[in-house]
Amino acid sequence: MRILLLGSGGQVGHELRRSLALLGDVVALDHPAIDLGQPATVAGILAKCSPTVIVNAAAYTAVDRAEQEPGLAHAVNAESVEVLAGCAAASGSLLVHFSTDYVYPGTGERPWVEGDPTGPLNAYGRTKLAGDEAIARSGCRHVILRTSWVYASRGENFVRTILRLAGERDRLSVVDDQFGAPTAASFLADVAARVLERHRHDPNGPSGVFHAAPTGGTTWFGVAQAVLERARSRGVALKLAQDALVPCTTAEYPLPAARPRNSRLDVDRLQREFGIRCPDWREDLHRIVDELTEGAST
Repeated sequence: MRILLLGSGGQVGHELRRSLALLGDVVALDHPAIDLGQPATVAGILAKCSPTVIVNAAAYTAVDRAEQEPGLAHAVNAESVEVLAGCAAASGSLLVHFSTDYVYPGTGERPWVEGDPTGPLNAYGRTKLAGDEAIARSGCRHVILRTSWVYASRGENFVRTILRLAGERDRLSVVDDQFGAPTAASFLADVAARVLERHRHDPNGPSGVFHAAPTGGTTWFGVAQAVLERARSRGVALKLAQDALVPCTTAEYPLPAARPRNSRLDVDRLQREFGIRCPDWREDLHRIVDELTEGAST
């Protein structure tokens, strides 16, 4: 199995280098070796690699900046993805692609299932949905993993930001009316490896869209609470007092891009089709906080 991994320098890509290493020969590319902002260059790079599997962890993920750069976001998240899918269809390769909860409109209270109507609220979500649709149109063998609120022990993410701000500020407000589940990049990488392992033994294995996220749910405020509670339990000294983390509404924290209120994802199909256990969202969160605070206790 010759695996082409795109976006190898990102949070998920970094973990994929670990999880895919035992499955075959991994060719790991990141910007500028491949620039998905230049869709016309993508097919030539793929032709040189001749992969049997393409794992795309690359994306334009700057949600607010995408409102000012919709063209670039579309090039990366839709146009280049269409090229990847076309190449996969022509060569018979499997395409594993990561997508987002932001393709849904965020209404209601129940978790979204894969067949629910989409309706993104912002440019980022629209470009990611366009990529998903291009893959489906291509006819290539594919698995699209839609996930939510990704974090890791490296890179820029909400968990690392909360720990940093709690060490700097006396008061911190966090949105408490958007619901979802924080997803560890390591979990997503392990899911992708399981998908590839299944398809290695069964080329006609499960395909299409799958939700990949932990079970349970909370708000951004709930995530922040859990992060700081775990850090304090490990003796980490924080400038932020326990009662100085306060909830706020989305309206009180305006951003350029609208966010969905409901990002809960139903993961039953992933668990059933691939035999994957999706853990409670706190499990990986505690582990990552432990990694980030190692040696920081007083």
